[in-house]
Amino acid sequence: MKTTLRALALALLSFAALARLAGAQDVSLSCLGGERLSDGDLARGTTIVVVWASWSPRSRDIVQRVNPLASRWKGGARVITVNFQEERQTIDGFLAGKGLGAPVCLDPDGLFSRKYNVATLPGLLVVKNGQVAYHGKLPDDPERFIADLLH
Repeated sequence: MKTTLRALALALLSFAALARLAGAQDVSLSCLGGERLSDGDLARGTTIVVVWASWSPRSRDIVQRVNPLASRWKGGARVITVNFQEERQTIDGFLAGKGLGAPVCLDPDGLFSRKYNVATLPGLLVVKNGQVAYHGKLPDDPERFIADLLH
């Protein structure tokens, strides 16, 4: 019995250590336009990140939800989208002809989403000078929500 408890305790400690390492790991994403998004970028200024996937029913209108944010916050914050675990070809097909007004960065392994605790699609992450101001579901009225959050 003591051996089993020790083994379980050791396994839990190992898992906790791995979780801390994964959370501490720097994340750098490639974007469709050749840009990159890194933790260092999130440490400067305000960044609004919308995490989405084409297979998510609530992400079908992502362009109509993100473009007003990109227009509203131009100059005051960076607005970026992060696609959750899809292939570039799938993303390109989904966005063809839709005119998304924000860069699309790729989170192929979900590390970015896990690190910043984005568990709902579409998700919203607001980072101000490296500090997470919000992470969670993309609200129905994100413009007003973000304005209230940042002012």
